[in-house]
Amino acid sequence: MPKTSKTRIFADVDLSADSIIELNAEQSHYLLAVMRMQSGDKLLVFNNRDGEFECTLLPSTKKTAVLQINCQTRGFESVPDVWLIFAPLKKDRTDFVVEKATELGAAKIIPVITRYTISDKIKIERWRAQTIEAAEQSRRVDLPQINEPVNLNKLLENWDHHRQLYFMDETGFGKDISGAFSPSQKSVALLIGPEGGFSEEELVLLRSKSYAQSVSLGKRILRAETAALSALSCWQAICGDWKKE
Repeated sequence: MPKTSKTRIFADVDLSADSIIELNAEQSHYLLAVMRMQSGDKLLVFNNRDGEFECTLLPSTKKTAVLQINCQTRGFESVPDVWLIFAPLKKDRTDFVVEKATELGAAKIIPVITRYTISDKIKIERWRAQTIEAAEQSRRVDLPQINEPVNLNKLLENWDHHRQLYFMDETGFGKDISGAFSPSQKSVALLIGPEGGFSEEELVLLRSKSYAQSVSLGKRILRAETAALSALSCWQAICGDWKKE
């Protein structure tokens, strides 16, 4: 008997009610071989532009899944305009940050190279694949943008001064996070340094920028991945879409 499935996938194809789409080989394998879906089963599909749609799996070959699009279940909605900029960590910990930042609603994720950054092996396509998986699971209808890695100095040289930059300062001189974040600021970026923290020269540079605000994450020294997700969570709670309208 056909079943209503909780399966939800991203497909980079145009979506509209009462149309038919054919999935690529990887997506088809996932539905037919991994999830063992059968003709008549339903699933949700989104594409980062048209919203989310309920679809029905049509009779398919073993290698190609064909879907009938039934109706739109959600319109397209972007997350708040908050960027997460962080120095890449060791592989598994970087993967964790990218996945959770997607779930928490980062609009853009930027890898930044600082003096003490411990890893320069950045595989952007891998990050993009991780954001798709996290968006599928977390019910996002948009995907975060992933930028190419950039040196901190170059990042600051080309900064849009209309975007507030908050950098997490473990030296204890930063402003209390609840007082630093302001709901009136709609376009912001959160900058997290590497395991060794920012160098003294980098801190001097950041503190000299009119658009940058030093922020404290409390009395304890947090690991870099903890700091990144703590900062993003706090911003969403104070200023973002965790607040009810």
